[in-house]
Amino acid sequence: MEVRVTRSTKRAKTVSATVVNGTIEISAPAGCSDAELAPIIAKLQSRIEKKNQQQQLSSQDLEQIARRLNRDYYQNKLEWVSIDWSMDQNSIYGSCTTALRTIRISHRLAKMPLFVQEYVVMHELGHLLEANHGPRFWALVNQYPLTERARGYLMAVGLEEIE
Repeated sequence: MEVRVTRSTKRAKTVSATVVNGTIEISAPAGCSDAELAPIIAKLQSRIEKKNQQQQLSSQDLEQIARRLNRDYYQNKLEWVSIDWSMDQNSIYGSCTTALRTIRISHRLAKMPLFVQEYVVMHELGHLLEANHGPRFWALVNQYPLTERARGYLMAVGLEEIE
């Protein structure tokens, strides 16, 4: 996104940002130097882009994947409260809070192939029945026919641990 900076003598300390017609408009104090402003702009720009990216991800897509996998592999036994994309998961691909029955999937998977997304959802759904990574858990997850392929893909991009 393009960035436009406006300095004002009416501003004493704060820097703010708004998006207008695809341009990030920064309002800053008149006495703020370019060097002082650069890291602030970078941080604001990152926040805005992260928020835009989050809004583009649809939790409905994840819900449809989960419903289909529940039907095909779990005989519709599973129930969850929510399944959503997470912008805060940068070192893991998903998480399941079994007590709350909530599933969060890393936004990094949104650009990956569908079979990888399906595997991760299958993995997290498995935790609704088995909270650990024991043999019974893997028996559930391995019902998905592309599990090994998806795990290999995630290993290649550095998101899956090599056992």
